[in-house]
Amino acid sequence: MTKFWILLWLALVVGVNAQDKTILFFGNSLTAGLGLDPMDAFPALIQKRIDAADLPYKVVNAGLSGETSSGGLRRLDWLMKQKVDVLVIELGANDGLRGIDVGLTRKNIQSMIDKARAANSEIQIVLAGMKVPPNMGPDYGGKFEKIYPELAKQNGVLLIPFLLEGVADRPELNLPDGNHPNIEGQKKVAENVWQFLRRTLKNRI
Repeated sequence: MTKFWILLWLALVVGVNAQDKTILFFGNSLTAGLGLDPMDAFPALIQKRIDAADLPYKVVNAGLSGETSSGGLRRLDWLMKQKVDVLVIELGANDGLRGIDVGLTRKNIQSMIDKARAANSEIQIVLAGMKVPPNMGPDYGGKFEKIYPELAKQNGVLLIPFLLEGVADRPELNLPDGNHPNIEGQKKVAENVWQFLRRTLKNRI
């Protein structure tokens, strides 16, 4: 077992009270907070909002840099061995950047939804929508962007239309690579997520 998996396992089973519900942020480098302290990544900022609202939830950040939807599908079974009450799926961006077939990305995310519901029929699933850069072409970009709203509608899950709304293409909110939010950008991402997540969390208490 690698150091990553050991630490993630500890995060899942340690420090969570029996009364607490678990929110699993399952994604790539955007969730992991590439280039930043993990406490500056948006899942940690969501935890601060949860604590301020005195809601009984604990956040687990399962972001892995470079993760594709295929890689995510392979590791989801392991993560779902622990009880997860809310699953936020933030995957697909690396598929888009690599030009992976849109049909495969859609199939993988659908399989994640199915696996999560098989593990816990009462789980609340949230899809974080993504877009690809214009250089991928309008045809590919249009098909890719439709994955998230279509899957959300088909499966009756909550949709965050675009995770990086107000952050993408704004140099002042991104690291020098232009693809990953900086500290201020992560704050904006947290706002985007909280806008849709807060009502769901309150309704599940």
